[in-house]
Amino acid sequence: MARWKALPEELDPQIGEFTRQLRRLVDQGGLSVAALADRTGYSRTSWERYLNGRLLAPKGAVVALAEVTGTSPVHLTTMWELAERAWSRAELRHDRTMEQIRITHARAELGDFGGGTSTTTVDAPPVTPPSAEPPAGRRRVLLFLAGAVAVLVVLGTVFLLTGRGDGEGAPEAKSPSPSVTSAAGLPPGVKCVGVGCTGKDAEAMGCSGDLVTTARTATVGAATLEVRYSRTCGAAWGRITGAAPGDRVRVTADGESERGEAVAGETYTYTPMVAVGRAGEAEACVTLVSGRTGCTK
Repeated sequence: MARWKALPEELDPQIGEFTRQLRRLVDQGGLSVAALADRTGYSRTSWERYLNGRLLAPKGAVVALAEVTGTSPVHLTTMWELAERAWSRAELRHDRTMEQIRITHARAELGDFGGGTSTTTVDAPPVTPPSAEPPAGRRRVLLFLAGAVAVLVVLGTVFLLTGRGDGEGAPEAKSPSPSVTSAAGLPPGVKCVGVGCTGKDAEAMGCSGDLVTTARTATVGAATLEVRYSRTCGAAWGRITGAAPGDRVRVTADGESERGEAVAGETYTYTPMVAVGRAGEAEACVTLVSGRTGCTK
């Protein structure tokens, strides 16, 4: 039985070649996935995802693999940079597809809503003088009034949704901010969006994996510092790899700050998330136990 599973057919060729290179190094080093996890500080589950093309390995993991296998990291990190660009392009295409799906669903919902309004208006019978047919006339008047009320309710709703009201009602018609954005219409497994993600764990909320990219990176001492960004969740977080116990990393965005600390025995950690409108709004900084500090640019 082959050791490795076939890579996904839809995987970008650049990412596929990079993943196969990682596999060759692991095979040449005679390493099991468990041994690889133990010697690099990255979990077994993470390495299984990296080596099966389901998640792009972070730069810190690539450098750690080079060290474990006695390989020069220069060529490997160059391949990683090319794969990272390909991965970002794939994520952008995915985001655009999901955005188009959400727009289509929204238009469908509005179309159904408008259809109901049109039916109510057309089916409303004309007013007949009560004196002509007293019982039937009263019924027609009641039906007409009910239809008129329904039309007024619909018009009021449309004004609120489209922001065409004025005066004191105008602020209420603005587009929703991230703080009131819900997770409706998001990919399966994603549990938060915008401010709803602030202070929460990216993996637990389904914002990592295929939905994340590295927005910024910096090297501080032996550690690699990254700003991780999920456009789907509208959130970012800081991550440090190659860390020493006690190293601290934090991420800031629009004055909000969350901090995570490396735990003894681990070589990486990441912060809780902060809400951002775009990747460039977030900055990650690290303070090493040696006293050295640094931030992403």
